[in-house]
Amino acid sequence: MSQCCFSNPAFSATFPSCFAPSILLSLEYDSSPPLPCLYNTLSTMRLSKRHFSLPLSLCISVFSHGSRFPGKLQARREFLHSAGASRLCFTSSMEEQQASALSENVVQFHSLGSKDGCEAPHKWSSPGAGKKIDISKQIFCNRSLNMRNIIAVGFDMDYTLAQYKSETFESLAYDGTVRKLVYDLGYPSELLEWTFDWNYMVRGLVLDKKRGNILKMDRHKYVKVAYHGFRELSKEDKTDIYGSSLIRDSYDEPDYALIDTLFSLAEAYLFAQLVDFKDSNPEKISKDIDYARMYKDVRAAVDLCHRDGTLKQMVAKEPHRYINEDTTIVPLIKMIRDSGRSTFLVTNSLWDYTNIVMNFLCGGRTVHGPHTCNFDWLQYFDVVITGSAKPGFFHEESRANLFEVEPQSGMLINTDNGTPMPQVGDPSPKILLKSKDKGCRVFQGGNVGHLHSLLSIESSSHVLYVGDHIYGDILRSKKVLGWRTMLVVPELEKEVELLWELRDMRKQLILMRNERDSVEDKIHHLNWSQKFEDVSENDNQEMLAALKDLESKRDQLRLSHQQAQRECHQKFHKVWGQLMKTGYQSSRFAHQVERFACLYTSQVSNLRLYSPDKYYRPSEDFMSHEFHLLPL
Repeated sequence: MSQCCFSNPAFSATFPSCFAPSILLSLEYDSSPPLPCLYNTLSTMRLSKRHFSLPLSLCISVFSHGSRFPGKLQARREFLHSAGASRLCFTSSMEEQQASALSENVVQFHSLGSKDGCEAPHKWSSPGAGKKIDISKQIFCNRSLNMRNIIAVGFDMDYTLAQYKSETFESLAYDGTVRKLVYDLGYPSELLEWTFDWNYMVRGLVLDKKRGNILKMDRHKYVKVAYHGFRELSKEDKTDIYGSSLIRDSYDEPDYALIDTLFSLAEAYLFAQLVDFKDSNPEKISKDIDYARMYKDVRAAVDLCHRDGTLKQMVAKEPHRYINEDTTIVPLIKMIRDSGRSTFLVTNSLWDYTNIVMNFLCGGRTVHGPHTCNFDWLQYFDVVITGSAKPGFFHEESRANLFEVEPQSGMLINTDNGTPMPQVGDPSPKILLKSKDKGCRVFQGGNVGHLHSLLSIESSSHVLYVGDHIYGDILRSKKVLGWRTMLVVPELEKEVELLWELRDMRKQLILMRNERDSVEDKIHHLNWSQKFEDVSENDNQEMLAALKDLESKRDQLRLSHQQAQRECHQKFHKVWGQLMKTGYQSSRFAHQVERFACLYTSQVSNLRLYSPDKYYRPSEDFMSHEFHLLPL
């Protein structure tokens, strides 16, 4: 017999506000089976959100962290005897939590390895949990989201689970598009000598197809930065073109194109190059081809690259060259499934490409590598839908047929809303047997109604969908369905780090702006006094001298502020500045993120840093009159 106290460091389960027991126990027991087997046991069962039990034969330490987890909680201990085995069961109820960043829901299983050999199965439950998460890895909340209400979590694949390397993947897309323009659409061969600067373009830009301009605007749709090709437009040009209309332009299709996905960066850069080329070499581009036609041709060339498989064949051959390896994807999905939730994948990519990418992400397997592709990764999902044709997929009235995919052959099987249909004259026992299989099923096409039926989802608000595309993934799923949404913004990681580094510079900009406003107020006061007050000639001369000094100081402050603001602007990006800001206003992209994404973060794997039952709460909104009451 060996003594097991509830503070034994060999193994502990740390229960937060919703699970922490009110008492500590000390037991004597036979310490068999050995501790390393525990995770193999736990990982095979789905833990209930409100009630779970652990064998008494295991050594468990339970801590009540006092002030660290300030929520009011109740717990009771129950001993259940079933088939001769004793179990310690904690049933808990949780009242409303106090607002504390430290009151995270955390369950920690220490000193254990996962079945895949990972040191810590879930990062949020590792020994170091509870510490402040690095700002570049945090999940930011726009709308309250209680994960306890979520029963299914879905993912996009491209640029969500699979993060492509811009310097190689976008260059590949660019080169393929240029070749299509030259060899298929008849553009001059000089284009083959062009190169691609993958750092130049950013998301959130708007292409003016008719004028050949590239715009960045604020949340009110005022154009703040504009380029014609690669030539910056002056303030006067911007005002003449975009600031004189009484009715604000919508800046949407068909006259404008939104660069709201990382896939669009290469085509935006190529469009800017073509605009400059046409302006410099009008004789080499037919007069019938205007800026809008050039953009249309670029889009057609991009589509040709995707249709003939040029891009995907290269990625399939060397996925490590084009996709970032991420060993946290599998533990993340397992964590979600172990918490009792369903998981699904909805991607516009077809099955053959999806299988290659997911094999690489989930097991490092490649087509030509030592570990060939298989279908093991399907165990991490309940449903996989390929060729979904988002955003049309999110409309239930879409009449797209749903086909089941036979993973081995890629053959498409007719279904009746997901139920396999035997062929006429052939019962096809294989297909009927397949329909009874409770493992992951793979489909192509269909619509969101089919997905809800396959997952037995009754309320759209019980679904969290994670994607990277504002329009294709987030806007439609949120507005049309009411799904809860999380947007993946890889650029955010660098942006928040720079915001922290430049915090003193940004404070100085605010002080400079305030000082300029103060000087301008004094100028207005003197002008008013001079115009309407009866002053002596001597006082008038003193006022004129003071006015001249103030105007000189104002001009110096304005110039200094503009230079400092541009310097700060260029710290984020040499051309377009901060992704989420345009001057002092939120950018149009930031405004869309705020409106349509319940959560947003830099990487999907950041979900591992938080409890799957976390209650995400937004920070307080501030209006201008409140902001100035806060200390600088």
